Amino acid sequence: MPVILKTALLLLLSNVFMTFAWYAHLRNLNDRTWYVAALVSWSIASIEYMFQVPANRIGYTALTLPQLKILQEVITLSVFVPFAVFYMNQPVKLDYLWAGACLMGAVYFIFRA
Repeated sequence: MPVILKTALLLLLSNVFMTFAWYAHLRNLNDRTWYVAALVSWSIASIEYMFQVPANRIGYTALTLPQLKILQEVITLSVFVPFAVFYMNQPVKLDYLWAGACLMGAVYFIFRA
């Protein structure tokens, strides 16, 4: 499997866990104290790091640090929008499209020769 694909898949898994660690407690643990939510989030985040650290180490063999960061940001938005819409029941906004267009511009500039 190509390095960039392997990196992207690991970052995708990492971002799924990260998004849940950061935001799912707002829906699921709304009636609990903040420190209970923090403990649950830290537990989820520890799983996230099991994907994120190898993704960055593998990716850094073929990508520059700025390329890795932009790739991660694009994947983050790709995970966050469906999470916000389907899991957190947030309305779909045209701003998501504009944010995605800005990130595609970032991808172009960071990956161009």
